[in-house]
Amino acid sequence: MTIDLTRRTLLHLAGASSLSAAAAAAARAEGASGSGGPTFANQTPMRVGMVTLRVRNLDLVADYYRDTIGLIVMQRTATGARLGAGGVPLLDLTLRAGAAAEARNAAGLYHTAFLMPTRKDLARWLVHAATNKVPLSGFADHLVSESVYLDDPEGNGIEVYADRAPESWKWDGGTVAMATDPLDFDNLLALTNPRISNYAGAPEGLRIGHMHLRVGDLEQASRFYGGVIGFDPTRKRTGAAFLSSGRYHHHLGINVWQSAGASRRDDAATGLAWFSLEIASQDIVQAQEQRLLQAGAPAAAINNGIETSDPWGTKVRLIKV
Repeated sequence: MTIDLTRRTLLHLAGASSLSAAAAAAARAEGASGSGGPTFANQTPMRVGMVTLRVRNLDLVADYYRDTIGLIVMQRTATGARLGAGGVPLLDLTLRAGAAAEARNAAGLYHTAFLMPTRKDLARWLVHAATNKVPLSGFADHLVSESVYLDDPEGNGIEVYADRAPESWKWDGGTVAMATDPLDFDNLLALTNPRISNYAGAPEGLRIGHMHLRVGDLEQASRFYGGVIGFDPTRKRTGAAFLSSGRYHHHLGINVWQSAGASRRDDAATGLAWFSLEIASQDIVQAQEQRLLQAGAPAAAINNGIETSDPWGTKVRLIKV
């Protein structure tokens, strides 16, 4: 299948009239060669593992992540589905037929960010999205990365992105330079044939590079995910903060753009059930457990780790790998 992939085509899919409008939409969403293996984001002492979502229409949502992102369906039953890439599970979907939809101003998921192994993979995926007329919600150049934003059929936010080389990131002490600039479509699409979609599925090295959460209070969330979980702050902007492990630009974004003052989440509603953080050493897990106990946070033993939850009830699984 061929497509005349132009800026106008991409902007139409994003519902934008100009590159600056698409960048503005990305600001609201965020406030090389061929495919490779997992990147720097997934080689740090702590990194995102997988995500579980509660959904009302399992078939619709599972098919979307299979067809749009290119994930492989690894398991599927009447009540759940597990999808991944390269044999690695990344997304669990759990059926909650008839559940209320989680409100946009509630604490919970802002977006799940799927990290392409290379910039060329991002270009190929963008052609795939345009060929299949996938609605997009924004594009941005963040200096450290290039991103495309969209939503699944039940409104769960998604980012698909590729990192620039870590040695090109600009650090000032513990703060990394980031921005929300217009994406250079021409430069990106020069890496592939924009008239032919050859994205057969997610590359084996695709992983979840970061999570972005809605929280009720930025300082309280920073204390939990920083002081208790152990992430380092990397950047702050109005209404948002970013944290990471091992000098990645961010494994976690938190914001109060829509959710300031949010109360505890409704576990019966749709949306994020839990996400996991993979931990490289038992010493880190033990230190996290001690800090959880000192903070009075939940710390339930699970297979090979601990399950806790943030002050709004978003569950986090700390898994030793």
